[in-house]
Amino acid sequence: MLTRLLRLIDKLLNALLRVVIWAFEQAARQLYLWRVSVVGVITLLAGIALYTLQGGRAIYATTAERSRAMMARRAEQIAAQAEHAPDKRVLREDPLKTQNRALSLFTVVLLAALISLILWTTSGGTAARSVAGGFGGSLPLLPTQPTPTPLTPTPTLPPTFTPVPDPLRISGSLVYSARLNGRENLWALGIGQSEPIRLTNTPTDDRDPAWSPDGARVAFTSRRGGSWNLYILEMATGAITQLTYSPAYEASPTWSPDGQFIAYEAYEGGNLDIYVVPSDGSGAPARLTYHPAPDFSPAWNPGGSPVPGRQIAYVSLRDGNPEIYVIDLDRPIEEEALRLTNTPNVEEQNPAWSPDGTRIAYNARINGIDLVLTRSLAQPNAEPLTIGQGRAPSWAPSGASLLFALESGTNTTLVGGLAVGSGAAATAISVRGQVERISWTANNLSEALLLSGGAPDDERPLYTENVEGRRDSPPYYQVRALNSVSAAALAALSDRVDDSFVALREAVLRQSGIDFLGALQDAIWTLDRLPEPGQPRQSWHYAGRAFAFDRNLVFNLPLPPIEVVREEVGANVVWRVYLRVAETAQSGQLGEPLKRLPWDFASRSAGDPQIFEQGGRLKAAVPIGYYIDLTRLAEDYGWQRVPAGRDWRSNFPSILYWQFERRDGLTWDEAMLELYTQEQIDAFLFGARLQPTATPADAAPLRRSPTPIPPDAGN
Repeated sequence: MLTRLLRLIDKLLNALLRVVIWAFEQAARQLYLWRVSVVGVITLLAGIALYTLQGGRAIYATTAERSRAMMARRAEQIAAQAEHAPDKRVLREDPLKTQNRALSLFTVVLLAALISLILWTTSGGTAARSVAGGFGGSLPLLPTQPTPTPLTPTPTLPPTFTPVPDPLRISGSLVYSARLNGRENLWALGIGQSEPIRLTNTPTDDRDPAWSPDGARVAFTSRRGGSWNLYILEMATGAITQLTYSPAYEASPTWSPDGQFIAYEAYEGGNLDIYVVPSDGSGAPARLTYHPAPDFSPAWNPGGSPVPGRQIAYVSLRDGNPEIYVIDLDRPIEEEALRLTNTPNVEEQNPAWSPDGTRIAYNARINGIDLVLTRSLAQPNAEPLTIGQGRAPSWAPSGASLLFALESGTNTTLVGGLAVGSGAAATAISVRGQVERISWTANNLSEALLLSGGAPDDERPLYTENVEGRRDSPPYYQVRALNSVSAAALAALSDRVDDSFVALREAVLRQSGIDFLGALQDAIWTLDRLPEPGQPRQSWHYAGRAFAFDRNLVFNLPLPPIEVVREEVGANVVWRVYLRVAETAQSGQLGEPLKRLPWDFASRSAGDPQIFEQGGRLKAAVPIGYYIDLTRLAEDYGWQRVPAGRDWRSNFPSILYWQFERRDGLTWDEAMLELYTQEQIDAFLFGARLQPTATPADAAPLRRSPTPIPPDAGN
């Protein structure tokens, strides 16, 4: 009976082994067709399984043979013992049966593992398409495909909170002054607002705003009373209080950290210095600096250690170049003031303290580009950190970032930059006008101000250009005479720009007390006139879009009516012209004092070869008195200054500080076609010179220039 059982088990195992081998062969074929990437693994596992099963079969056969022999010997022993012992039978499990059970369990486990492997490999993606051909001695070739990266399941981790870097999460409110249509007024902008709110709207200038430490008030400078003085605006009510009452120039306020004092710049006795006054007007101003060179743009330290607010930074020309100094109020001795910057060829302006009082931001023009820099007071000799391109920096209340102004045409973009580290902030706020100064508080704008909408925003253009009808073919427009204006040749301009010139002339007269543009050196040039040596033939004087004043006024002594400051914009040398106001208005009614050293053109002929090669040098001191910025005023009316020629150092006619142009985006050829035919232009450039097609005699009725007003009457 036992022998039959063993034979039956042997046959069952043989059949099961054949089934397993057939299953492995089919699985290997399907796996190859489905996943080329795992064929090696499957084949290896199949081989191992086959080898294991075949080895198990051989072991089984040998074991069965040995078992039969052992059982025969055991039967003989049992029979012998039965003859001498009582009948005690014990039922024991057959050892062969135990071995068969273990082998069967191993086979089942192996099959389960192979089936799980097949399911895992075929469930991860779309199976490869079948390829024609049987599974013969060599596997069919499949197109080469990239081996997919195994997808290892990983637990989903909770997101890590990353703090948003300042100034990407800035808050609070800004107040700034912006120049629109020839005047400056105050504006407020809550961070996150889409439109700024106008705070003041006066025909005169309001500028230099500064938030009080509690964010409830704004100190600013205004000429609304007839001369430059300090005022305080209550943001909750809109009430404005005058703080100082000097007939002279007073401007650029900055608050002490406790809000009890205000430092500012004042022009007294022909000297620009720093003063301090109680913010409630309860006491007389106290003078802080006494150097004969201009000291201006004060900035009060809001932090500091051990006692906050005991330092004031300011700009001084005492070393012949605008540099930033820091004076200690506990020992206010100018000779002991810290010189924070020392760059003879770079002008530093607009110092601003970080909230913790450890760093100062400022702007400097380097290689013709305005950059915002910061310096550490602990390491004043270390290289400054460059924040970005712009000017007039203002710190965020947190101290982690800054905002500064970047001009873009007639408008300004307020750009954000990180105070430390690298990278630029995404903050960019576009506002109208040319922003001059920015102040930032942590407080939000009051609900009352937001509901009221601020002062009325009724900006009107400075002038209207009245142009006769355009012709259908060149010349498209006429030439207009400038009434009561004298010039070396024709006192006339193109009909497209004459009204803006007349309006500019009136503004210069009103703000300086002098009809400066009533006497010109040049206006329009006729085509029979040659350019000056070194000048191109394509002069805008021919197009009636340029005027020039008398260049020799700069040499008048002892006080020239104009002062010229050299500037670099990009790769160009340009000039800023300041016009001295009438002597009857030199007590502060008109203009403001100079804060920059003019260029000394007379030094070119002093006999020093080095000075001649440099085209001149800076003057030794800032001229005393009040001036208006003629260049800025001309830009308000669309007239731009002209860059100096490349040879300006050796060729005086190429300096061109005396010339202003209005191009309006036109090319020279397009501007010429407004007054001439193409044939006349070609003849001018390549052949005989011709007269303009329209002359003042053919023009429309002449316009009258304004009657000069008393120098002390215009504000």
